[in-house]
Amino acid sequence: MLPVVVVQGGAGYVPSEKSKASRAGVCAAARSGYVVLQSGGSSMDAVVEAVTKLENNPNFNAGCGSVLTTNGNVEMDAIVMDGKTLACGAVSAVRNIANPVQLARLVMDKTSHNCLTAHGANQFARAMGVPEVPQESLITEYSRMRWRKNLADDPNTAESQMGKMGTVGAVAVDIEGNVACATSTGGILNKMEGRVGDTPCIGCGGFADNQVGAVSTTGHGEAIMKVTLARLILFHMEQGQSAEAASDLGLAYMKSRVQGLAGVVTLDPHGHWAARFTSPQMAWAAAQKDTLHYGLLAGERFTQGIDEP
Repeated sequence: MLPVVVVQGGAGYVPSEKSKASRAGVCAAARSGYVVLQSGGSSMDAVVEAVTKLENNPNFNAGCGSVLTTNGNVEMDAIVMDGKTLACGAVSAVRNIANPVQLARLVMDKTSHNCLTAHGANQFARAMGVPEVPQESLITEYSRMRWRKNLADDPNTAESQMGKMGTVGAVAVDIEGNVACATSTGGILNKMEGRVGDTPCIGCGGFADNQVGAVSTTGHGEAIMKVTLARLILFHMEQGQSAEAASDLGLAYMKSRVQGLAGVVTLDPHGHWAARFTSPQMAWAAAQKDTLHYGLLAGERFTQGIDEP
């Protein structure tokens, strides 16, 4: 069963013209993470590699491709967590960084803190030799178009949320049975400056514990925070539920209790995994036993050899 990596490219609505690129993007990220695991890398190495791949892909709302704040800026959040030790690192409202997930790992590895925010996170990045990039390099024409449209329209209408895609993330278990998670996001469309969502919050945007499993979440961030979705799912797993059943229970509770939609990728230390969502769509992919599984729509699940084009 081991090793396994499962990635998600964001819960929400993916326009038909972007569906092919979304599927291809999560498949490429899963392959990259799986290569790390096959070569003996840790689950933490694998999830950071997979999420970095998604951050570098302009089709996703993380890194290059992040949505814009009301003022037209890019502010990003990310988290990593190691299930072996419960070590974690996060950054929030960070600017001018190409790969926030890598900075989050540095927070975990190089500081005694769990989370650094805004100016402090950027100051730490400079101290670690992480290069800053021009904000324009993170902004796509698609993101700018959606930003302009949302300034003109009611941000709560379906039309203004066209192409809405959420947080990206990954979970993995390596050959030693260690689990890890990583999650990264540009946030929600036309958010206020300084808004921080669920992603960098432990137990909300992600959680990993070798005794139970790992979860990475995506969707309505404020709603996810209210129910601490990642930890809630692992609680159900602690009660004996499977990764899939626990994911469904957590998502159903969130929908009924706070009317929020979300998606998750979940796995246990034995390699049983799930990709579940209550949003209209969620691009996801999983690599296990040299087989790639992937989908976008509810009930959709394709399989192919890991090396097939």
